[in-house]
Amino acid sequence: MLSACLHYGPDRCRQALLRIGVNMMALPGGRHLDSIPLPGQRLHLMQVDSVQRWMEDLKLMTECECMCVLQAKPISLEEDAQGDLILAGGPGPGDPLQLLLKRGWVISTELRRIGQKLAQDRWARVHSMSVRLTCHARSMVSEYSAVSRNSSQEMSQIEKLLMEKCSELSAVTERCLQVENEHVLKSMKACVSETLSTLGEHFGQLLELALTREVQALVRKIDASDNIYTTESTTGNLFSLTQEGAPLCRIIAKEGGVVALFKVCRQDTFRCLYPQALRTLASICCVEEGVHQLEKVDGVLCLADILTDDSHSEATRAEAAAVVAQVTSPHLPFTQHLSSFLESMEEIVTALVKLCQEASSGEVFLLASAALANITFFDTMACEMLLQLNAIRILLEACSDKQRVDTPYTRDQIVTILANMSVLEQCASDVIQENGVQLIMGMLSEKPRSGTPAEVAACERVQQKAAVTLARLSRDPAVAREAVRLSCMSRLIELCRSPSERNSSDAVLVACLAALRRLAGVCPEGLQDSDFQQLVQPRLVDSFLLCSNMEESFV
Repeated sequence: MLSACLHYGPDRCRQALLRIGVNMMALPGGRHLDSIPLPGQRLHLMQVDSVQRWMEDLKLMTECECMCVLQAKPISLEEDAQGDLILAGGPGPGDPLQLLLKRGWVISTELRRIGQKLAQDRWARVHSMSVRLTCHARSMVSEYSAVSRNSSQEMSQIEKLLMEKCSELSAVTERCLQVENEHVLKSMKACVSETLSTLGEHFGQLLELALTREVQALVRKIDASDNIYTTESTTGNLFSLTQEGAPLCRIIAKEGGVVALFKVCRQDTFRCLYPQALRTLASICCVEEGVHQLEKVDGVLCLADILTDDSHSEATRAEAAAVVAQVTSPHLPFTQHLSSFLESMEEIVTALVKLCQEASSGEVFLLASAALANITFFDTMACEMLLQLNAIRILLEACSDKQRVDTPYTRDQIVTILANMSVLEQCASDVIQENGVQLIMGMLSEKPRSGTPAEVAACERVQQKAAVTLARLSRDPAVAREAVRLSCMSRLIELCRSPSERNSSDAVLVACLAALRRLAGVCPEGLQDSDFQQLVQPRLVDSFLLCSNMEESFV
C-alpha cells in the first residue's frame, strides 16, 4: 500500500485504511465495526469450453483417465455450466506457493459448486463436477510433489486419504445417475453429502500442511539471510501471503514470521526494507496470534523507536503508524490487553502528532491519524496527551489542506479524535479558538463523491461523529452559542427530517436528535413550534420513531 516512492491517491488512502483495520466505529450505542472487505482477487479467470479444459489437464493424466474425463465433459456448454472457471495460464514452474494458492482456490470453488448442485438434485452435473474435482486434486498433488521437497509422512497420508475420497465421490455420484427411485436417491444424497464434507476436511488439512511448510521455508530464509535482495524478495512473498486472508496470517504468526520481520526492522543494513517489513507486520497483526507474537518480541518498543527517530524516512514512520493502528484497533478484543503499549504510549502519541503535522501526502496523514484515533479508544489518557500537544489545532488546520485531508475516510479519523477528546472540559475552548465549530458544521454536510457503499458509509460515520462531537462540546455555552450562530440547528433538523440527507442512517438520526436537544436547551427560540414538539419535547425514542418512519414526498 505504502511504497517507498510514496505514490498516493484517494483510492489508495481507502485501501490503506482498510488494510490496517482502523476504527470505523459508531460512538453512541454499540461499538460496531462497519467493515468493508476488499478481498484482492489475484487469480485471472476465464470461461472456456470443455475441450480446452481437458487439454489443460491432459499433461497430468494417463490415457485411460483422460478418456474418462473427456466423456464426462460435454462439447457444448450447458446453461448452468456457463460459470465454469479455470486458471488462465497456471502457476509458474518452481513456484509451489502460487501453485498451492491457485489450485486451492479452484478446488475450493469446485467443492462449493458441487454442494450447490447437490442441493438442487442436479445429479448429472454433480457427477461431472466430481470427476473434474478429482482431476484438480490429482493435479495439485502431482504438481506440488514435482516442485517441493520430500513430503512428510503425515502429508503423504492425507494425500492418500484425499484421493481415496475423490474416487469414492466420483463412484457414488455415478451410481446415483442410475437410480430412479426417489427414496433411494434421498438416502444416497446423504451419503454423497457426507463424502463431500470429509473430502473438504482432508483437502483443508492437506492445504494447511503444505502452506505451513512453505511459510516455514520463507521464514527461515528471512531469518538466515544477510542479503538485501534476497530478504526483499522473501518479505514480498510473505506479504502476498498475508493478503490471502486471516488463516494464512495465523500460519505466518505461528511459524515465527513476526519474530523474523522484527529482526529485519532492528538491523541498520536493512533500513531500506523497513517499510515493506512493517507493512507485512501490520497485515499479520490482524489476527490474535500476530499481536501476541509482537508483544513477546517487544515489538511496541521497536515501533516507538522507529516513530521517534527522525532519521527514518516518512514512508518507514508511516508504516510503523499502520502497525500501531492495527494493534490498537478497537474492534479487535485481544488488542485491549496489550500492556506493553502503555509504557511507550506518550512517545508514540507525540511522534504520531508530529507525523500528522509534517505529512506530505494524504496516505501518510491517514495512517497517522488512524493510529491516533484508535489510541483514543485504547486509553483515555491519550486524549489528555493530545490536548497538551495542541493536537486540536494541528488536526483542524489539516482539514483545510487538500493534500493531506481529501477523503471522507481521513475526516472520519479526525472527527473520531475530536469526539473522544470532547469529553474533556478544556477541549471546548481550543475548538472555539481554532474555529472548530465551523469545521464540525461542515462535516454534518459530508457527501460521497463516488456513491460507492464504502464511501457512503464513511460519510455516515463522519456525520454521526460530528453530531456527537457537537453535542458533547455544547456543554460549554460558548460552543452552543457559536453553533446556533452558524445555523447548526437548521442543519440538524434537516438531517432528522430528511432520510436522504443522512442516507436513512439510524445512527446519524440518533446523534442529530441528541445534539439538537442539547442546543435547544441553550437557544429554544431558534426552533419552530413544530420542530420543538416533534424533535425536542417528546422522549428521544418517540422522536426517533417519528423521524425514522418519515417518507419523503416526491410530488
